[in-house]
Amino acid sequence: MSGKSYKIDMCNGPVLPKIIAFSLPLMLSSCLQLLFNAADVVVVGQFAGSESLAAVGSTTSLINLLINLFIGLSIGANVTVAHSLGSRDEQATRDNVHTAISLSILSGLVLIVIGLLFTKPILVWMGSPADVLDKASLYLKIIFIGMPANMAYNFGSAVMRANGDTQRPLYYLTFAGIVNIILNLFFTIVLHMDVAGVALATIAAQCISAVLILRCLCRTEGPCHLNIRKLYIHPFRLRKMLRIGLPAGIQSTLFSFSNVLIQSSINAFGSAVIAGNSAAANLEGFIYVSMNAIHQAAVSFTSQNAGAGKPERINKILYSCLTLCTLIGLTMSFGVTFFSEQLLSVYSSSPTVIAAGQVRLRWVCTPYFLCGVMEIVMGIMRGLGYSLTPMFVALSGACLFRIVWLKTIFAWNPTMDTLLLSYVVSWILTTIIHTLTYLYARKTHPLFRKAKEQPA
Repeated sequence: MSGKSYKIDMCNGPVLPKIIAFSLPLMLSSCLQLLFNAADVVVVGQFAGSESLAAVGSTTSLINLLINLFIGLSIGANVTVAHSLGSRDEQATRDNVHTAISLSILSGLVLIVIGLLFTKPILVWMGSPADVLDKASLYLKIIFIGMPANMAYNFGSAVMRANGDTQRPLYYLTFAGIVNIILNLFFTIVLHMDVAGVALATIAAQCISAVLILRCLCRTEGPCHLNIRKLYIHPFRLRKMLRIGLPAGIQSTLFSFSNVLIQSSINAFGSAVIAGNSAAANLEGFIYVSMNAIHQAAVSFTSQNAGAGKPERINKILYSCLTLCTLIGLTMSFGVTFFSEQLLSVYSSSPTVIAAGQVRLRWVCTPYFLCGVMEIVMGIMRGLGYSLTPMFVALSGACLFRIVWLKTIFAWNPTMDTLLLSYVVSWILTTIIHTLTYLYARKTHPLFRKAKEQPA
């Protein structure tokens, strides 16, 4: 089947309705992808106990640390494919697509090696309590075996986003998510496999979504068609992908590293606090991916319009994305905070765990829209081809700042309130710096300078 009916024309027509049409399926599919881990957390929390809940929940920051470098490369794939589509360069698009999928398979294989060799030593370094260490290590090792499928899905969906198609990934993840939940319950309740069961259910679902999205690309007509027999890493396309994606991946990894340090500090408060923070972080994840869908729209729309030479649409994209992101972030954040007790009780019935989760939601969830605003500006910058600047801003404004905060403010007053306040302050600081760099980019980017030089 041709994928034309699924595509969104990003370079013509009104901006806001098309961003909504692009973002809504992506938002829903991102929430479904997050449900893979949420289902793990809920099932083990209800049927395997708080130790298993802590074991699964405490691995989130470490998983993000190890895979975000490679997920960042998929952003490079998104930008390069969208740019070549916008400039109507079909050969470049074909080369970018085949390079992206080849890179995804290689990335997944590298992650298997890293995950199997280093997860337990890193968990020990993070200070994971002895009562959850073995279960957390087992869960992680199984999860990393499924990384090739995870990477194939993420890179494949990045190609489809660049082509304006966010609907079919939603359909694929809906099916995979249903399978994941059924297998979670079967492995945990019937077979009593504990954390190993939920990990196996997750990678089974990831394999299903990866096969479906690769099959879709193989059946797609036009320059985004994937021919498995022609998989090859084109060096020139790879360099362009890495130029955008590698700094994005390093940036995400740096954010994750600072979160790992914070998780290490949380681990010192005991398994109940770990479990409460894990449940709260899972709820926050739904807000984040909803705002991140708008970020992905900012990247794709900006990339295509930059490739098409239409700078006049960039500001419209920025303002539309900022408005949507703020509305979504505020609405969801206050909703989650208001119903915090009911939502956290889905993960655990322990009053201590629920109370710990509410502390995190009060500090992190309520002002979470600031994180979304920060990412929208980063998305516009990446879409314009800037890669190093957002990375250095993230390094200074968030990561280094959080490390300094841990060594000073938190060291002086080692409470959960002080620890979680670091998120809010770092978001504000980083947003201000990103905004200033964007304003400078508008003055110096060749696309905008050329537009100013053209006669009215």
